[in-house]
This record gives sequence, structure tokens and C-alpha cells, in this order.
Amino acid sequence: MRSDNAKSGMQQAPARSLFRALGLTEEELARPLVGVVSSYNEIVPGHMNLDKIVEAVKQGVSMAGGTPIVFPAIAVCDGIAMGHEGMKYSLVTRDLIADSTECMAIAHQFDALVMVPNCDKNVPGLLMAAARLNIPTVFVSGGPMLAGRVKGEKRSLSSMFEAVGSYAAGTMTAEDVEEFECKVCPTCGSCSGMYTANSMNCLTEVLGMGLPGNGTIPAVYSERIRLAKKAGMAVMDMLKRNICPKDIMTKEAFTNALTMDMALGCSTNSMLHLPAIAHEAGVDLNVDIANDISAKTPNLCHLAPAGPTYMEDLNEAGGIYAVMNEIAKLGLLNLDCMTVTGKTVGENIKGCVNKNPKVIRPVENPYSKTGGIAVLRGNLAPDSCVVKRSAVVPEMLKHQGPARVFDCEEDAISAIKGGKIVAGDVVVIRYEGPKGGPGMREMLNPTSAIAGMGLGASVALITDGRFSGASRGASIGHVCPEAAAGGPIGLVEEGDMISIDINANTINMEVSEEELARRRANWTPKTREVSGYLKRYRRLVTSADKGAVLED
Repeated sequence: MRSDNAKSGMQQAPARSLFRALGLTEEELARPLVGVVSSYNEIVPGHMNLDKIVEAVKQGVSMAGGTPIVFPAIAVCDGIAMGHEGMKYSLVTRDLIADSTECMAIAHQFDALVMVPNCDKNVPGLLMAAARLNIPTVFVSGGPMLAGRVKGEKRSLSSMFEAVGSYAAGTMTAEDVEEFECKVCPTCGSCSGMYTANSMNCLTEVLGMGLPGNGTIPAVYSERIRLAKKAGMAVMDMLKRNICPKDIMTKEAFTNALTMDMALGCSTNSMLHLPAIAHEAGVDLNVDIANDISAKTPNLCHLAPAGPTYMEDLNEAGGIYAVMNEIAKLGLLNLDCMTVTGKTVGENIKGCVNKNPKVIRPVENPYSKTGGIAVLRGNLAPDSCVVKRSAVVPEMLKHQGPARVFDCEEDAISAIKGGKIVAGDVVVIRYEGPKGGPGMREMLNPTSAIAGMGLGASVALITDGRFSGASRGASIGHVCPEAAAGGPIGLVEEGDMISIDINANTINMEVSEEELARRRANWTPKTREVSGYLKRYRRLVTSADKGAVLED
């Protein structure tokens, strides 16, 4: 056992004395040591129940003959961090989580790991760590929140942000907003739509790193506790069979994940995280293949914010395996990929039927014949940008309008809520990329303000930052190169005509090459003064199309 390096032989008697200080018995030390990585904290609603999940995991590990030992991972709540400087500290935690987990796992020579994440960046951060460490590892998330109910209709966090925009537009009262505030987030769990946290927990299941139900069983269901116990038992089976993350997270598995990303209509943040995880697994995952996959993958789900269904509905309809079974009918999945169940994808999804064709459209009747995410290119984004096509209204799939240019999120929000943005405009928010922010803030406040003010079907938003999975509309992010790195988004001037054709995968500013060259000759990218971790992060981070990974 790997842990023998820390606990066996005369040389390790001092270490054993410290294990005994933990209260461990000889019998426990004789067993494999399984690290349980707990993202529990009291500030993230998606994590407030993880203490119970962790205890269930420990029981599962113990029942299967292992010795579970808990250590922590940090997590930021994007919703609480939204709209102020705190959002600069969200994406950057992904690498802190991966690095700190690597440090703890190797320093203490764990034989296996069970990762217990739930929200936005700590799911991909722990997947990156799992690939890097490559010891038997199973994921079990804390589960999604139940949808709220306001005036008899299901609602979620995206409704809350849009309510603020509606109040600014004068179409909602303060009392209405307060009702939303008290009801849209009724339980613990990751927010109830197909936002980033749930996207990544579902894709963890697709990758083969989580057991069935990892992405969809609601946080408050007792079934989630049973799942956690099974995860503890599963990792012991993986240890016996020496099944490791790189046996599971292969190129074929990542292709499966991108395919299901398109079918499910996941958050655009998946286009940041999947390449980063693949990088750690030694797999080259270029976002360029996304359009090829999208072209042949139908979009089967319209979960909030794209539609009126929620994670609890997807769970009742059969969950991720039911969607996979639909997509497998088209021959689009590699069914031979290994998973943490010890079985292949094909074996796992066999017999998993679609129980509600209103939630999971059959492949014969998709929402669209192409996938939920599109990668665009043009003179505004030579290296690519990303949009959640499934959350764009049909009339905005092709749009041309004048640029309204802002060098930070706050200025854009002031203009939107001040009534200075009108139908037809294209809002451009720059210097919010990985280096420019730094930290690549999510632009949920401006997109929600646009939707809340009734402009969601007539105004586009383009940024070198990123979007929450709760954003909807023609919200185009990850513009590469970013303004701070000399990207042409930094050359856009007020009033420039911007042409967007999402179906054709193009995005251009109608400005001549000669004029762009003149502007570039007189332009120096802006730099914000930062200190501490953000200063180091800015120096090391790569572009969004590379997953915003840190340079080796």
C-alpha cells in the first residue's frame, strides 16, 4: 500500500506515534488510508450539508475495509461573490484547490481519495487534482438545491438576479423582489438550474468519475446519503482493482463529456474547465472540436435558465444516464470507457430509460439538431469565444448592432440600469479576462439586468470575462485574446457595428483592417494594480481558450 511509506517499518515509528495521537488503532493503521476531501463550509449553501455527506462516505469506506481520514478544500460561493471584487477570487480558487489537495494527498501518502465537492470551481479543481495524483478516486457531490416557488411557479437564482433588473425597470416592486429573495433558494444544495456547479457535477458523472445520480439527486434527499455511502465502498473496490483516474479520464471520456455538454445545455464555464481537467490528465482538448461535436449532437434539455425545468425534474426523468442513453442511440458516445463503478459507460447506461420526454426530449424530437454551446470566431475574437446557444432566443441568433463599450463590469451595470442601453445595442465589457480582471469575473449581474429590463431578446453582451451558468440570452464570453493581452476586443470603439451569427459561428466588428491597424498603433492595453495572490495569478494564467490553466 502507498500509505506504508508513512506508517510501516521501524523508520516510520515517529509517524505512527502521530497517527496514534489521532486516536487511530493498530487495526485502522493496517487498512488502506482513504482521504476524504471535504469542501464543507458555512458560507456556501451548496456546501452546508457536506458534513453529512462526508460522514456517510466515511461509513462506506469503513464498511468496505478502509480507514477514512478527512481533510478540507476551500470553496467560493459565486452568487455571494457576484458583482464586486470578490468575484475576482472565484476562478482563481480552482488552482488553489488542485494544488492544496495534491499537497495533502502526497504529503500523507493516502492510498485513495473520495472527493466531496459541490459548487462551481471546487468540482473542476478536485477533478484536476484527481488527474494529477492518479490514485483511485471517486467523486460524490452534495447535490442540487430544490427549485423555489414564487406565485405558484418554480423559480431559481437566475430569477432572483433578473428580479433586480425588473425592479430597476419599474416592472417589479420592492415587495415582489423580497418575495423572490425569500423563496427562490429554499434548501441547501447547488443552485437548482443547469448552472456551472450542476453542469460540472453532471459532467463528472459523464466522465465516469462519479456514481449514477451524482449530478442530479437533490441535496435534501436521503438517496444522496446512500449515494455517499456507496461512493465510499466504490473507492475501496477501485483500490483493489487498481482503477485510477487516468484509466477513466481518457480522450474518449472527454469527447463523451463534450457531447453530453451539448445535449444537456451546460454552462459555458464547462469550456474553461474541461480543457483544464484534460490538461492535468495529459489529454489535449482543443475547444475547436466543440463545433464539430455540436454539429452532430442534438440539444435535448432546456433546464433553467434556458427553460422551465430544474435539476429535480431531470433526476425524476431518469437523470444523466437517461440522457446518455438517448444520445447513444445516435452512436455519438464511446461506450467502452471505464468508470468508477468498475463497469463501462455502455454497461452503466443499459436500460436507463427516459421517463419524461418533456424534460429529456427524445433524439427524434430535440430542441435543436445542434448542441447547446457554440464557439465563435472572427476579427473580434480570432482565437475564439463561447456562447450558450440553447439559452439564446431565436431572434438573437443573428444580430448586428452598435457597440456600447465599457472597461469594467460596474460601468456597464450603471449604464444598463440607468436606461442608457437600448434595443439593438451590443454591450462590450472588456479587461475582465483571466489576466485583465484578473480572475475572469462572471457577468451575471449585467446579463440579468438586461433580461430583467426586457432587453433579453434585443441586446447582446460580449466580454473577455465569463458568464454564470445562470446567464441567458446572447451572452458571448471568453473572448480570446483578451484585451489585457492585446486582443482586438480592446480596439472596439463606441458605435462600431458588431455582427454576430451564432449559427454560422462568426463574430466580427465591421471595421477595416487599415483602421484596426491605426488604432492598434496608438493603443496600450490597460493594467489594473493588484497585489497578493491575484498578482501571482495574473503572471501565470493562460488564455481562456486554453482553459485558463497556469503555465507549467
